[in-house]
Amino acid sequence: MTHEDAGHYARKHAQGTRVNPAIRDALLERTKDGKLPCAIAFDIAKRLGVSPGQVGKTADLMELRLVKCQLGLFGYGRRKSIVKSVASVNPELKKAILEALINDRLPCRRAWEIAAAFGIHKLRVSAVCNAIGVRIKPCQLGAF
Repeated sequence: MTHEDAGHYARKHAQGTRVNPAIRDALLERTKDGKLPCAIAFDIAKRLGVSPGQVGKTADLMELRLVKCQLGLFGYGRRKSIVKSVASVNPELKKAILEALINDRLPCRRAWEIAAAFGIHKLRVSAVCNAIGVRIKPCQLGAF
């Protein structure tokens, strides 16, 4: 979706796609001003026993804007991204990232797995990806 498509997230899905009522109700309870933070989306998925993608799809159908990506990639106001530069890259971390690529991109899910395996913050994985020219995609919520 491009910036011009903002607010028209339902267009990503087939016409007639239905909203999951349980997810909808949880989203209505936890969103503010039409914005859904990534961490809240994941909490809802866990609590309801559904995939993050299902929560993301329901958010799209409800025209909720996903914000505050846990990888720091989007949803932080005017800055959009909060990924910082890194001065040095751990060779083992770089190797893990490169080995996890699918079609030259690192899936969000794999970025999370790498962060957990190395005991580091997800933002660090994003920063290293940025430093070595690796794009993170696809998003588990379907934002990108």
